Amino acid sequence: MFQAQMSNSGGRWRLYVVLMGVSKWPEHRWPGAASVPTLAERVHALAALGYEIVPEGRWEWLEDCTDPLDARSPVLLIASVPVRRPCVGAGILTGVGGGS
Repeated sequence: MFQAQMSNSGGRWRLYVVLMGVSKWPEHRWPGAASVPTLAERVHALAALGYEIVPEGRWEWLEDCTDPLDARSPVLLIASVPVRRPCVGAGILTGVGGGS
C-alpha cells in the first residue's frame, strides 16, 4: 500500500504518490485550478498514474502554514489517502470509500 497526497499552497492543486527510494514520484497537476478537485477528478488522476484508492480509504485533510511563527502566513492545504496498484482485472474505484 502507498500514500497519495494532494497539496495546494495558493496556486494549482498537485496530486502525487509517495514512493520510498524513488527520486521522481508519479504526479498530476490541475492547470489553473483554484477550487478543490472533485472526488471524481482525484480518482481519475490517480487512475492515470496507475493507482486506486484502497477499499474503505478516506481522504484526510491537514491545514498547515508556510511560516509556523507567523499566523498571517499563507495556508498550505494537504490531503492524503491510502492507495494501491489496481488488482489485475479490477476496474477503477469510482469513489468507493473515498470521502471528500
